[in-house]
Amino acid sequence: MAQSAPRRIVLNCLVDAALAMLALPIALWVGAPGVAPPGLWWPIALLTCAGLLLAIGWPLGLARQYWRFSSLSDALAVAGASALAAPAFWALVTLTDAWHPATPRFSVLHAMVLTFVLSGARVATRLAAQRRASRDDADPATEVLLAAGPDAADLFIRAAQADPTSRYRITGILTRRSRQAGRRIQGLPILGVVEEADAVLERLRAEDRLPALIVLAGSDLQGPELEAMLDAADHHGVAVKRAPQPTLLGNAARPDEAPRLELRPVSIEELLDRPQVPLDREGMARLIQGRRVLVTGAGGTIGGELSRQVAALGPASLTLLDHGEFALYEIDLELRERHPELPRRAVIADVRDAARIKRLMETLKPELVFHAAALKHVPMVESDPLEGMLTNAQGTRIVADAARAAGCMAMVFISTDKAVNPTSVMGASKRLAEMYCQALDLAGQREGGMRCITVRFGNVLGSTGSVVPLFRRQLERGGPLTVTHPDMRRYFMTVREAVGLVLQAAVVGTAAVHELPALREGGIFVLDMGSPVKIVDMARRMIRLAGLRPDEDVEIRFTGLRPGEKLYEELFHGQEPPRATPYQGLLMATPRTGDVAVVGRAMDELAALATTGQTTLALAQLGRLVPEFTLDESGRRVSI
Repeated sequence: MAQSAPRRIVLNCLVDAALAMLALPIALWVGAPGVAPPGLWWPIALLTCAGLLLAIGWPLGLARQYWRFSSLSDALAVAGASALAAPAFWALVTLTDAWHPATPRFSVLHAMVLTFVLSGARVATRLAAQRRASRDDADPATEVLLAAGPDAADLFIRAAQADPTSRYRITGILTRRSRQAGRRIQGLPILGVVEEADAVLERLRAEDRLPALIVLAGSDLQGPELEAMLDAADHHGVAVKRAPQPTLLGNAARPDEAPRLELRPVSIEELLDRPQVPLDREGMARLIQGRRVLVTGAGGTIGGELSRQVAALGPASLTLLDHGEFALYEIDLELRERHPELPRRAVIADVRDAARIKRLMETLKPELVFHAAALKHVPMVESDPLEGMLTNAQGTRIVADAARAAGCMAMVFISTDKAVNPTSVMGASKRLAEMYCQALDLAGQREGGMRCITVRFGNVLGSTGSVVPLFRRQLERGGPLTVTHPDMRRYFMTVREAVGLVLQAAVVGTAAVHELPALREGGIFVLDMGSPVKIVDMARRMIRLAGLRPDEDVEIRFTGLRPGEKLYEELFHGQEPPRATPYQGLLMATPRTGDVAVVGRAMDELAALATTGQTTLALAQLGRLVPEFTLDESGRRVSI
């Protein structure tokens, strides 16, 4: 393959030379009939014309052009070479007094003919290659409706043409702007805007031209707009896939480094993604830059994303703490590759080990702590409730106390919507941790000590143990998809958005207390997660995104509520109505709190009961500390 390239270049040179020789008599016949070189000057003139074109065209890349993939840049190079070669030829024969081909205006006509001949040959080669490819295709082409802006559409079309394995025949385009309708991109009609997808598909169906596939090129179609597009496609039985990123499309459009044009399914994360909330990036940089930062639970979904975003803000040092060796290794390796210059330390430790955490805090002296370590899987914590209490409640207290003693400026505690009216040990233990952090924050405000900022939110897409990875695994096995109850609803947010808002809350909580009276009352930040999503609807959508039909190709099976689960999660207690803040995406809740010493003593009693294995008494103590966590006479949790 590598040896064929020089032969192709030589062939290109020979063909270009022949075309240059052909252009001269054509130009003479059109512009100066009857004028010709005398006698033996004909072959000299032809060879001179060919030689000048090759010499001028070489630095412009004419000889290295791939004719089958000729583009606008190739045409410009041809025009430039012709515009220089024609006057150079006229000047040379005039100065040597060998022959006078009419007037200087002849060189303009000569350049035009030369451009036409050279470009025409390249266009003809490309068209012939496309016709040959279409005849050679054993499989019929898939008709595609392209949804993209003009630039992304142009990139995709060129990439599809450059990929010899592509079986896509684009029949039309949907764009984002109505003023573009009726125009053409590379000869393909713009049929309407993406909001009119249903009407456009209906029209194509009536004309018996319904495409088999809609391809989304570009990344600007997300959230509700994307869901409307998918609904329209579902209505007409048309599949929807996502094109590669524009940078990959750009490579695919270049034949010398073209990968295969591989489409991917639309992900559920793209459907639930919302417009980016404007964040105070400068405030985040001021908070993080040049400070020592510790992230607990750094190997988890939230802790890992916190580590990534914090690392990008330029801390003086970043310590990653986790109890799981492999998860910690993975995030440490990722950050080593992304930010090799960042002073970084990976620490294996259990947040329940008070002596170990205290020594670490005294050694590291972090200025900011993000506490994401927790046991989060509701049924598993229900099976081992004492572990949940010790990790989620007592572990949070150990980290907070050690950070405060080491002179930490602020700790950010990651809580959950399951802490509101909890029916599970996981939720109740996180609510108890909230209460301690609230009390510690009030003490810090009074004494000028460490701020303790609590941030509460619901599920993040793709997190360990969440429903989306479970559905993906079940789909790979062909189903069924298991849903606990047809009415179950949950709040969802992408991990990137959630962590961005956590950092925003950290900025506000440390620098804007005077703007939020609720913070001075032990307020908790609550992320605005929009409307809850029915889990069964998410299951059906994921089946459709995989190109399958719910209840026909893949079964949805209802398994019943598991221990500790609720049909509906809540972000606010009935007694704590949400309070707005000046910061988009952040709300405030002001649940009850207490004195830090009183809450601390009660948690010591709970920890003593849990450590000695007294499950019934520990649950009763948890119920007294968190009255919303209701138990019946036999000590079992009461679900809502």
